[in-house]
Amino acid sequence: MVKASNNLSFFKDTGDKKAADPLYYESAAYKDGYNMVAGIDEAGRGPLAGPVVSAAVIMPKGLIIPGVKDSKKMSEKAREKAFLEIIKNALAVGIGVVSHSYIDKHNILTASLESMKVAVDHLDITPDFLLIDGIFKIQNPLPQKCIVKGDQLSHTISAASVIAKVYRDRIMSVYDRSCPEYEFIKNKGYGTKQHLTAIKKYGPSPFHRMTFKGVY
Repeated sequence: MVKASNNLSFFKDTGDKKAADPLYYESAAYKDGYNMVAGIDEAGRGPLAGPVVSAAVIMPKGLIIPGVKDSKKMSEKAREKAFLEIIKNALAVGIGVVSHSYIDKHNILTASLESMKVAVDHLDITPDFLLIDGIFKIQNPLPQKCIVKGDQLSHTISAASVIAKVYRDRIMSVYDRSCPEYEFIKNKGYGTKQHLTAIKKYGPSPFHRMTFKGVY
């Protein structure tokens, strides 16, 4: 495994190349000698209920799965289809789930970074480089590159965003069975008008984040 360097090729000014090539960051990492590049993203920072979920994904070199992009820009049906394709083709997928209780005890940023750390720890293959959506590195000794809007610029991070989003949505669908009055299956814990009305009427559920405005 190569050592981390301040001279990695993707730290150079490359204009619009990185926006046009969904594998730009991955290819740059391979060029610098890294072989197992993991993309990491989270889902669920904004909701009023449920956990924050992160995914770490290692894809085969050069593979682009059609239709995979920032999960927020995909329909639910498209995400479910992409989820299966990613699971089928990925070299490794790791999931990190951090509870609403942990979020309340610490804060959502700390919880999000912890879920990313757990996702990487759960990979069956140890990566040698991490591409992370956002601006914060995680607690891990591996070399890392944080990418603003990484879920739009890196195909591997896009794949992680899909895995995290679908996995979290499935958790919220399970919570819906216990507390159907909040319609988690529809709002996934986000503060929709219906959801806020339900909180006012029934009070918070055991799955709500008590430190979030709209719940307390």
